[in-house]
Order: sequence, then structure tokens, then C-alpha cells
Amino acid sequence: MAVAFTDLGSAAGLKRLDEYLLSRSYISGYQASKDDITVYAALSGAPSSSYVNVSRWYNHIDALLRISGVSGEGSGATVEGFAPAEAVATPPAADSKAAAAEDDDDDDVDLFGEETEEEKKAAEERAAAVKASGKKKESGKSSVLLDIKPWDDETDMKKLEEAVRGVQMEGLLWGASKLVPVGYGIKKLQIMMTIVDDLVSVDTLIEEQLTVEPINEYVQSCDIVAFNKICKMSIAVCNWSFMEGPFRVMSFMFQDFHPSFLLFCYNLI
Repeated sequence: MAVAFTDLGSAAGLKRLDEYLLSRSYISGYQASKDDITVYAALSGAPSSSYVNVSRWYNHIDALLRISGVSGEGSGATVEGFAPAEAVATPPAADSKAAAAEDDDDDDVDLFGEETEEEKKAAEERAAAVKASGKKKESGKSSVLLDIKPWDDETDMKKLEEAVRGVQMEGLLWGASKLVPVGYGIKKLQIMMTIVDDLVSVDTLIEEQLTVEPINEYVQSCDIVAFNKICKMSIAVCNWSFMEGPFRVMSFMFQDFHPSFLLFCYNLI
């Protein structure tokens, strides 16, 4: 059944059209047709967004006309003062050519073809930029002070220290050391070391290296006196740790300190 519209240039006419399109996607049927073209042509332009349904329908038909055209016959809808449209049912020639050109461009895209020299060069430049910007995150470091006690006063402390320093692994750097009296003629070895946290576990170092054969010939026990993170600032923290008696040890922590400088600080105690 054909539908007729009147006075689409007025608010009242647009309101009636808006109410009509409330439950419809097209003027007639279930696809765009010449009925939609007739009503579309009768409108002077895009309707106000206050006419929600008319605005939705208008934008849809406008897009169809620019992209694919409208081929449905419709049921013969009429608008007072306008003749049914015929020639507007297909896109304008310019739009058709533009669409054809876009199709040709799409055809030129070879998703599975080999990369051109320009594409390879661009990919290499991107990879180089990513590599340059993605700096490897530096692992944290720690400064550790160990107490290493011998079996008795007859233990050769020189050989004990040589055995301890003989333990070498990636991320471990031995520093300053000194002998501290314990009592009854026995002395213990206090030694500093710097470790890379991701590479060296202090507990594993003690349990699997410093207190097993052949080092346990000299070493009775090994304890951690101070364990401090080395910050990225020049002098990050001044940490005091209690030791036996009234003495304390002060450990200055540097990001990249030299062992001789650490020995100098350690000897100030």
C-alpha cells in the first residue's frame, strides 16, 4: 500500500515523518527503495537531530546513495508537490568512479606478497628505533657485610680469607676485609661484598659455597651482619648495624664504588 506525505518542509510534516519511521527502517518494505529516494529528495537537507528517527533514516539513505545506490522498486510512496524519483536510485557518476578507484586500490594490496625494499627498510628503521628506546633495565645491587668465624685459634686466617675470596661467580665482587678479635685468641673475618641481586643469592652462597668442603676446613660459621640495597644516587643511605660490644659498623653505599675507597671507609671504624 502506497504511503503519502505532505508538507515535509514544515515542523509538523517532519514530526509526522518521524513518528512514521519510529518502527520502520525504510519508507516501505525491508530494503531501501525508490520510495526512500522520493522522500529523501523532498527534504531540503539533513533534518535536525531532534527528529531522531528521520535523522537516522536520512543519514542511512544518504550513505547508500554515495556508496552503493538504491535499487528497490518500493510501493509508490508520494510526497505532495514532488514527483516520484527515478534517476537518483543509483550513485552519481563521480561517486561511482571514486568507488571504482578505491576498489582498484584495494586490489593492488597484496597481503601475502613479498615485502618491497622500501617496506623492508622501514621495518628495519622501526626495529632500530624500538631497540634504541628500549634500554635494558639494570638489575639492582646490594652491599653485604659477612662475619666468618674459624674453628679455633689455630685456624690459619690467611688461608681462610684466601679460600673465601676464591669463591667466584658472576655478579659477585669481594671488597674490604679485616680481622676482629672474638676472645680467647680467636679472631673472625669480616668481609664486604657487592652482589647483583638477580645473579647472586646470599643464602645460597653461604650454604653451598662458604660452609661446605673444602672451605669448611677453615670456616665454622658464616653470618650476615649488614645487608643494604645500593641506590642509584651517589650516596643513598648511611646505615648503622649493631655488632658485638659497643662498636658499630657504618656502611656507605655507592652505585659504582671502587673497593679501595670502600676499604678506606671501612678502616675509619
